[in-house]
Amino acid sequence: MTSRSPLPPRTLILAGLACQRGERLLFDHLDLSVEPGEIAELRGPNGAGKTSLLLAIAGILRPAAGSIRLEGGDPERSETDIGLLGHRSAIKPRLTVEENLSFWAALNSRPMTGIAPALERVGLGPIAGLDAGYLSAGQTRRLALARLILMDRPLWLLDEPTAALDAEGETLVTQLIDEHLDRGGLAVAATHHDLNLGRPDRMKLVRLGQSVALGHAA
Repeated sequence: MTSRSPLPPRTLILAGLACQRGERLLFDHLDLSVEPGEIAELRGPNGAGKTSLLLAIAGILRPAAGSIRLEGGDPERSETDIGLLGHRSAIKPRLTVEENLSFWAALNSRPMTGIAPALERVGLGPIAGLDAGYLSAGQTRRLALARLILMDRPLWLLDEPTAALDAEGETLVTQLIDEHLDRGGLAVAATHHDLNLGRPDRMKLVRLGQSVALGHAA
């Protein structure tokens, strides 16, 4: 799927960002820019604010301070540039694998012709007619990845993208991210595991949970 057309260029800019949970400050004074073709990898212990940061970028959680900008598109419709892969895969168990993607395609005005290629890319093509409720945890995660491919949005927000996947599935995730970046997309990923991308030079490491530190991954 690397032959698909380039994605519209977007740049994510966080300035002086702070997030809190209840009365507890998770992090503050976070500055970060992610350009087309780059990924920011969020690292830190549980409770450090990785998921909160993703939700803030997605517009679901209001930050305590600072600003979030996604430059290059329509600021009034920035949510249409964002694809979110959360902890929960948001799958409807009584719909088939294919019907799940059809639902999301219709909801987001995506062409139905993209459903079969997306399912084939994640290895679910042979079971497209199976009720999603019968999928294993790993297959359910693959279906969520297929939805991400189908939405075809410039900014990917990934919360533990390799969760519930075996070694083959983890390789699939890194391949999908590489393909996304090759097309000029950008991503922010919260993970406890290294993402062994083809080009580590386009990864930025963001450590949360201590003092906030930014830098390029070694």
